[in-house]
Amino acid sequence: MAIKAGLEFFPPILFAAFRFDIAGVVMLAYAAYANDTVVPRGREAWASVLVSALFIFAGYHVLLFIGETDPLVTSAAASVIISLSPILTTALAQVFLPTEQLSVVGMCGLFIGLLGVILLARPDPSLIIAQGGSGKLLILAAAGSFAFGSVLTRRFDDSISIETLEAWAMIGGAVIMHAVSASAGESVSAVIWSSEAVAALLYLSVVASAFGFLIYFNLLNRVGAIKINLVSYVAPIFAAIAGWIFLDEIPTVYTISGFSLILIGFMLIKWQTLIDIIAASEHFSHS
Repeated sequence: MAIKAGLEFFPPILFAAFRFDIAGVVMLAYAAYANDTVVPRGREAWASVLVSALFIFAGYHVLLFIGETDPLVTSAAASVIISLSPILTTALAQVFLPTEQLSVVGMCGLFIGLLGVILLARPDPSLIIAQGGSGKLLILAAAGSFAFGSVLTRRFDDSISIETLEAWAMIGGAVIMHAVSASAGESVSAVIWSSEAVAALLYLSVVASAFGFLIYFNLLNRVGAIKINLVSYVAPIFAAIAGWIFLDEIPTVYTISGFSLILIGFMLIKWQTLIDIIAASEHFSHS
């Protein structure tokens, strides 16, 4: 909702660049507070920063924003395409991360979760395939960029602190986005400054970006690229809830069915963890 609100006042790519300008500075200050040094050390540390800046921040946001400017691309179709990210991540992990694999049951859960996303979005199948081909290809490329960046980041040395990685990757991504914005003819003079514009920008910069990506990169290290990118399955759930609360969009049978399928998908992917938790709780109750 903050992105939609902000796009009324900012050119799209410039909006994303401003967002990560602020987020990068905030994270750099936090990295200086939390660590002894804020400068990445070594070739692999800088490679990790470059990959994150290029694919997770700049590539994903630029391709997504440009793709969504296509008037023939509906929000429902875009959400389904973006939700292909976990599947793309799984495919890329087969090549780059042989230690991060899903079982057959997990793969079934992956596709069941995607079906849940499709039910939530309820796109017209003809609109996914036929119209707005170029815009949809750009959105698919955005999902691929994020997936590739997540997988490749895992291959590098993780001695760089999460805060330092995030700060420099955001700053690098913002620089790339400013260059793309300028080449696209966007101008600061086109920005309409208002209290709503500032509120949207600050929320996206501090809460959604600085804080949100701090959680993301921490979890990327802890649970791996495949499972962390399942966040794209959860996003439509929160979009539906927000639509219900703020836009009076009443949940339908499709909404409930989509929720249920996503939940089943997550349970299949994490079935071994759930079995361990149940076994531990039974042991605790018997003791």
